[in-house]
Amino acid sequence: MWQSSPPGSIYDYIRVASFSIGPDGLIEQWSRRAAGLFGVAAHEAVGKDPVEAFMPGELRRDGHRRIGEVLDGKEWTGLVPFRMPGEDAIHGLAEIYVMPSETATGERAAVCIVVDVRALRGIETDLAASQAIFGQSPFGFVLFGTDFTVLRANQRFATVFGGRADDHRGRTVHDYLAGPEADRLAATLSRVLATGESVTDLQLIGTAPGEPESRNWSMNLYRVHSGTGRPIGIAGLATDVTRRHIAAREAASARRNLALLNEASARIGNSLDLETTARELLDVAVPGFCDLASVDLYQALLTGEEAPPGSWSPLRQEAVGGSAELRRVAFASAVSDAMPDTAPGPVGDASQTRTPPGPPALGAVHRYPFNSPCATALRTGHVEDVPGDDRGFVQSTFAVPMVAHDTVVGLVQFSRTKGSEPFGERDRALATELAARAAVCIDNARLYRREHERALILQRSLLPPGDPEAAGLDIACRYLPGNTATEVGGDWFDVIELPGHRTALVVGDVMGRGLRAAVAMGELRTAVRTLALLDLEPAEVLSALDEVARGLGTPGGSTSSDGIGGAQWPSRAAHKSREADLSEVYLATCVYAVYDPVTRRCTFANAGHLPPVVVEPGEPALLLDVPPGMPLGVGGEPFEEVEVELREGALLALYTDGLVESRDHPLDEGLEALRGALVAPAQPLEDVCDRVLSTLDTRHGEDDIALLMARIQGLPAEAVGDWRLPRELRSVGRARELARGQLLAWDLDDLVDTTELLVSELVTNALRYGEGEIRLRLLRDRTLVCEVWDAGLVQPRRRRARDTDEGGRGLQLVGLLSAAWGSRRTPRGKTVWFELALPDGRPAAERTVEELLSMF
Repeated sequence: MWQSSPPGSIYDYIRVASFSIGPDGLIEQWSRRAAGLFGVAAHEAVGKDPVEAFMPGELRRDGHRRIGEVLDGKEWTGLVPFRMPGEDAIHGLAEIYVMPSETATGERAAVCIVVDVRALRGIETDLAASQAIFGQSPFGFVLFGTDFTVLRANQRFATVFGGRADDHRGRTVHDYLAGPEADRLAATLSRVLATGESVTDLQLIGTAPGEPESRNWSMNLYRVHSGTGRPIGIAGLATDVTRRHIAAREAASARRNLALLNEASARIGNSLDLETTARELLDVAVPGFCDLASVDLYQALLTGEEAPPGSWSPLRQEAVGGSAELRRVAFASAVSDAMPDTAPGPVGDASQTRTPPGPPALGAVHRYPFNSPCATALRTGHVEDVPGDDRGFVQSTFAVPMVAHDTVVGLVQFSRTKGSEPFGERDRALATELAARAAVCIDNARLYRREHERALILQRSLLPPGDPEAAGLDIACRYLPGNTATEVGGDWFDVIELPGHRTALVVGDVMGRGLRAAVAMGELRTAVRTLALLDLEPAEVLSALDEVARGLGTPGGSTSSDGIGGAQWPSRAAHKSREADLSEVYLATCVYAVYDPVTRRCTFANAGHLPPVVVEPGEPALLLDVPPGMPLGVGGEPFEEVEVELREGALLALYTDGLVESRDHPLDEGLEALRGALVAPAQPLEDVCDRVLSTLDTRHGEDDIALLMARIQGLPAEAVGDWRLPRELRSVGRARELARGQLLAWDLDDLVDTTELLVSELVTNALRYGEGEIRLRLLRDRTLVCEVWDAGLVQPRRRRARDTDEGGRGLQLVGLLSAAWGSRRTPRGKTVWFELALPDGRPAAERTVEELLSMF
């Protein structure tokens, strides 16, 4: 069949030409290819001697001989240098095949076939180079035809997919790749053939014959053309990048793990609550690390027991057949609302009843069977693999013990479900690190909670129990500790009964927080009570208390007790230590008030505290102008006193700064809000307290809040008997008569004899040892108080009389027959007093022989 050779065929590259020689040895015919090879047109070449026209001069003789042999009928083949007509230099080297022929008349002629040797050698070099590149390439090389079948593949390609290189001819992409990947590659080949646009780094995934693991290939595709630009196929260069992908995945996993640990550092431990910390761990782990997760903490840890939460008692194991009690405190899921069976079901609960297999509910108390992976992890402190569930939903689970300071505090389980990549060794290390970080935070929260609870117990134990009572006062109080996320503070208040039915009201605040602040508060409160019972003036109480506060900052407190009433006075060494370490100095604010119900006068002294608030009937609330001295612990500055006479029914409020100040409300606004909340002082005092707390911002939880309120109710005139006696012996009898008459008027007949006897003793002592005018006063409230005043400064001292002494037993008699007795200084002398309980209708207890003999 005749067909035309397409442009760009092999003959175009080889440059084959032909011409014929007639019987006369001249060129008879000249082909177009010969014209192209020698650069001579046919009309110029026909009729010329080829030897003379194209061969160099030194070769012409041999050339004529060869032409003659050919015309004699001999074939010849050889390499002949040639030159272009009109040139002397050799232009090229031609390989000539000369074949004898005959003309139509029987004369001998010749046909010559000429090939440009240099073009032929170039083609041979190109073929050799192409073959070397194709065959020796370390990459898989494949040539697809326009029908997308393999035309040629190199040996590297055959090594991966099996067989010899020639065995791959005629195959398609579906013979190498699975359906989706093969379709994607076929679509890419079609696009490259149609558009001519190359494709680089086409990522393909497949498996080589006989290998179970998938491989990753990167493929470059480009269209191949003939010499005339006609597309003849698509060339593909494939590179195995499996290791690179593995390294990239590992690098991405490492980056993800580092990011996860960084996130864990930022998010876990922001709260000092155990359950909140557990939830923070799961917020980080799900879904960034796993699909399901749960946290179990030891029940002993949550209930605050002192036993190590991670201890494992063999006797306990035998008794319950499993781990110690745990509580499910947190659970998170990225795939389901319910936790599938990721571990054997727990055995038992808090009531020792057996629960069915399955995961515990959130908040449930449970135990793990002794031989289960979870119990083993808790027992050994090492990560354990938990088998997947029967449904195949969970394929990989880690049971990771939460270890803090070599103590197991709980267990966290991380699970990945079907479709996720199973856990590896790198994941095991990450799970351990996440659990360890959370465990440290949980243990810190446990230690903090224990210290916080102890501090709260200490703090509350130092506050007045129940509802305080005082003569001439209606008292209500409130104490709100800061929220559980903050440390305890040093706020306190106190109501102290003083002789003469007077009452000391105290509110203070130790600066700082924590257990040490609570301890300092307790010491200051004890010191206030001690100093108050000495019946010192308010300014003297604060001055002595200031020395006590300064002594708290020294390593051993104070070392001397030579001050007033045994108050602590720092030594020189203590002062040097305090100067060397100012961080140990305790500062506190305090307001101390003494109320006398007989005169309705209240004396205030302030040590850097907020001013008291007074509301008199029909008047707006007023901040008392009590000079705020320096805080306790600063030292060096005296304290001033302010005496205020309060009307009947007036309201007095003492408070700490937590009531009127917070981050969102400055102090001025808080004080104004407090004054506004005290607009109805006539309401029941408990209701007034509730109104203050509900009106002001008391839910901030930043600081403790102490509020002490008192309504003034002075003693009525009929409850007071007050007389002045001259300094003479008959005043003793007069004092007995006055006391008898007043008690009979009060219907206190049962106390007449005792009161007469004790009044006689005190008035006699005032005449014998005192000075100036004598004053007798009887006060009736919840108890009966008798006071004898004189101008002498010598305080009475109780002593044991010798057997031969005729006197000296008066104060012993007072101490034996009264409920309490004592003496105090006054601005113009002293007061000796005793107190008797009011009769309750029951007969008085008779004195024992030992008690009566103790006076002799």
